[in-house]
Amino acid sequence: MLGLILLYVIGKKFHELADNYEKSKWGYAIIGVIVYYVGAIGIGMILLILLEYLGLINIDGINDVVLSFMIAPFGILSCYLLYRFLEKKWEREKPKVDSDIEQIGNKD
Repeated sequence: MLGLILLYVIGKKFHELADNYEKSKWGYAIIGVIVYYVGAIGIGMILLILLEYLGLINIDGINDVVLSFMIAPFGILSCYLLYRFLEKKWEREKPKVDSDIEQIGNKD
């Protein structure tokens, strides 16, 4: 249940970001969820293999709930990094409005 709430929040944040910059809202919401899973599974698996190789844990003995709590921060981190990247990229691409042009016609 907590996983579904997390996926909803991730999708909602990417949806709002895309809406602010007039991009595909649902496309980026889905990309956000996919990036969560890729980050969690990809980085999580690398971490688990490394810990198994070093002999610190036994992968066969890990509970599924514990495993999901171990890899969730990596998924969240990958979503955060993508979110910040897109935000900065779209902010740079946004057309700049010259303040002198806005003053034309105003008698203030």
